Amino acid sequence: MTPKPTSIIKVAVEYHDDGTLLEAFVANPELAESDQSSKKPTVLVFPAWRGRDAFACEKAEALAKLGYVGIALDVYGKGVSGKNREECTQLVQPFMEDRLKLRQRLLAGLETALKLPYVNPNQIAAMGFCFGGLCALDLARSGADIKGVVTFHGSLKPLSKIKNEKIKSKILVLHGHDDPTILPSMVLDFENEMTEAQADWQVHTYGNTMHAFTLPTANEHKFGTAYQPSSDRRSWIAMKNFFEEIFAD
Repeated sequence: MTPKPTSIIKVAVEYHDDGTLLEAFVANPELAESDQSSKKPTVLVFPAWRGRDAFACEKAEALAKLGYVGIALDVYGKGVSGKNREECTQLVQPFMEDRLKLRQRLLAGLETALKLPYVNPNQIAAMGFCFGGLCALDLARSGADIKGVVTFHGSLKPLSKIKNEKIKSKILVLHGHDDPTILPSMVLDFENEMTEAQADWQVHTYGNTMHAFTLPTANEHKFGTAYQPSSDRRSWIAMKNFFEEIFAD
């Protein structure tokens, strides 16, 4: 069981990838039960298509309250975020069209986390929401040496024209059955992909649940998004159990 923090230190950490200035939000728990100089299990948080927003930072803080270092990473650039559907589409499209570029951006975030003195390099996981869920999966597909990844209502779109490396991390997919962006056939294709890769994977599917089910402000039913409190709660519990398992190995 990870010790619970007495307080949380929040800092911004700048880093670069291919000339782009990026900024991570780090929530570092102070643990009374352990030496403060010790390295801690760490969870990278990849944001949805709006960019590194308050929601992603809140999730990093929530992870810190569980005793992990929570790091909300950046994909688009420091201070860059989408304000509406059109802007978000423009920001995310280059990365969806060039998954090798996306992989490089994700690995830059991982390398930044590994340089932090309080991060245990042998106990790192990643999670993400929507587009961020795809980011977490693509980090696993890159062959990164991390313990596990969790995706909340994330895209399962496979790579094309890019070779999957050996997947070393365990994988947990948390999915809404009524998500119109991820059809049952896509879930089956993903399961087949992970099985062929000999990955340790699991998929939890929640009934009566649409896309973006963890986001309290999601209410655009015509786009298939709706907050679902019970699925939000259940998926967070599943995530906590998953992290306890992988970090105990």
